Amino acid sequence: MLKKLLIRNYTIIQKVEIEFSQGLNIITGETGAGKSILLGALGLIMGKRADTKSLFDADNKCIIEGTFSVPQRYQHFFTEHDIDFDKETIIRREITPSGKSRAFINDTPTNLSTLKKLTGSLVDLHQQFDTLDIHNVSFQLNIIDALAGHKDLVLEYRKEFSSYSKNRKQLAQLIHESNEAAKEMDFLNFQLNEFNEAALVENEDIVAEKELKTLSNAEEIKRILGAVHQQLTENENAVVPQLQNLSYTLADIDSFSNQISTLKTRFDGLILELEELSNDMEGLGDEIEYDPEKIQEIRDRLDIIYRLQNKHQTATITELLNIQHDMESRLDSFGDLSEKIQSLEQIIQQQKQTLTQKAKTISKKRKSVIPSFEKQTQKSLSLLSMPHAQLKVGVQALEELDSNGMDQIEFLFCANKGGKLESIKDVASGGELSRLTLCIKSQVAGALDLPTMIFDEIDTGVSGDVALKMGNILKNLARGHQIITITHTPQIAIQADTHYFVFKDHRGHKTTTSVKQLSKDDKIKEIAIMLSGSPPTDNALNNAKELLKI
Repeated sequence: MLKKLLIRNYTIIQKVEIEFSQGLNIITGETGAGKSILLGALGLIMGKRADTKSLFDADNKCIIEGTFSVPQRYQHFFTEHDIDFDKETIIRREITPSGKSRAFINDTPTNLSTLKKLTGSLVDLHQQFDTLDIHNVSFQLNIIDALAGHKDLVLEYRKEFSSYSKNRKQLAQLIHESNEAAKEMDFLNFQLNEFNEAALVENEDIVAEKELKTLSNAEEIKRILGAVHQQLTENENAVVPQLQNLSYTLADIDSFSNQISTLKTRFDGLILELEELSNDMEGLGDEIEYDPEKIQEIRDRLDIIYRLQNKHQTATITELLNIQHDMESRLDSFGDLSEKIQSLEQIIQQQKQTLTQKAKTISKKRKSVIPSFEKQTQKSLSLLSMPHAQLKVGVQALEELDSNGMDQIEFLFCANKGGKLESIKDVASGGELSRLTLCIKSQVAGALDLPTMIFDEIDTGVSGDVALKMGNILKNLARGHQIITITHTPQIAIQADTHYFVFKDHRGHKTTTSVKQLSKDDKIKEIAIMLSGSPPTDNALNNAKELLKI
């Protein structure tokens, strides 16, 4: 319930403070006095966009403050958003001259999203052009759901559907990745085949390069090794025989001292080492043969290695082997992706089965309330001088589940006898929409659990007896809800539990808007003015008293 609205420095309002009552609160006033400005201010604390152009005094900030009586069941909302809960909650919006906007709930700074969530559940603000919401199929579906009374089931379904949708998106992403992976796997397999065919061995390129160098220079190597062997042992003046002769000479003095004996032993060792070295050179020279086929084989092998190194921008076989290992690991990881896809597909299938069952239950409940809703709406429209009007709720099954279930709902309307039922937006006039909206909202008000309902000129396009009946509907609606209504129709104004009058105050250097709560006599006079004009005639005053049953 909205207990109090304080407005400072907003458009043509310098300061206005209104204390609302339970029941039916009626706001009337002359055209242009600022009735709808009150609701514009209320819209700000409900999260609507702020504009510095709406400041009454451009040098001071604008403050809109609403005091609400909040039921205990809202405490979880305050806890969730880390805001102190108070059964008398103050919601404030400030707009500075610089254009900065701030919002507060019980003096705790908050964002507009949180503000909208809270006030949206406290107040249903129906302004003159908000009858357009009845065109919205989502609004129409919410009406049927409210009447079906399965709020918890729908919320549970939507929560599960959200998980289902996320999983489907994830599956689509995994499938996309899998398709891309399949392409990559083909490429990796192609590259791995090259590696496998190459059968690389650590450091084999170094060994092969040395072997190639040796084979390529085999003749030169044989020639030089042979020449050295000859010089050491085979030639007429070979080194080893000459050294042996010197050894014989040393033998003549070998027994003279231990030191000479040691030197001769070392000398003989050198001769023996040279003999072995000469033999090894001869053997190596005999082993080395120029082999063109072997040379080509090594070159072909090195070409394979060099081509892989160039392709993968590496310098060693070690780096190539690391790349091969990485490719093998990546191929193994693709197997995990397939398992994830299969697992997620099973989860999605299970979720879909569960959602389908719940969607069927929701659909059944919706369809069960539609006949009585259509009947009651037609009855209410008949009371509002639309005896031939019809409202039908069209229900079609969706091909795919969505966040609302399996139903597509659309209200079809016909105002005249024998007319064709069509979408509301295509056939209903302004006055018809006003009446239709009131009839529908009066039915679902209890189900929607909105403490406060506000109507701005719901009587657009109606007058006389129809307006009187609309007033009766609003009066009945006010028995279970706080209703705040701006009206220009006396037949509705007479139903007020509390009547407020909006007027222009021309005192001072600026015209401002003021609001006052009408006394019994003031109310009679205002109704009379609405009937006949100002000043009211005696007949108008008598008519006003009659309408007010005074």
